[in-house]
Amino acid sequence: MKEQDTVPVYIGVRKRKWGKWVSEIREPGKKTRIWLGSYEAAEMAAAAYDVAALHLKGPNARLNFPELINSFPKPVSSNAEDVQLAAQQAATRFRRPTWQQEAAGGAVVPVRVGLSPSQIQAINESPLDSPKMWMELECALPVGEPYGSNPPEEWDDTDYYSIWD
Repeated sequence: MKEQDTVPVYIGVRKRKWGKWVSEIREPGKKTRIWLGSYEAAEMAAAAYDVAALHLKGPNARLNFPELINSFPKPVSSNAEDVQLAAQQAATRFRRPTWQQEAAGGAVVPVRVGLSPSQIQAINESPLDSPKMWMELECALPVGEPYGSNPPEEWDDTDYYSIWD
């Protein structure tokens, strides 16, 4: 079975090569897109797209979950930040439970992070496993021994053993 046969296909959703699912939507009558977020599950990205599509394109929009649209939050305006916020709220309803949530009785509780939509977008667009991040980190690290030529005083009584012996 090919990998593409096992990948869910949703409108407005694509998978990044490092495994995250992302969603965005083109603004009607414009060349610009609204970034809806990067998510751990395809269903989360699809729900985010549905909220934005219904708001921006109206009741005839093609949706991933048409049966759930009445339960999703609605943006307060067509402002990109309002659409992003409602989309992210809808996506959290599809968050897969972690072992901590399962241990607490199986209730999935959305986690509210005190970041603005633009900060969330910046985080989503700069993944921690990107080559650029590693190159920037390499330039920021000090070169040479971490403590100069002298180790800290509390290490004076330490017996040193080789891990190769």
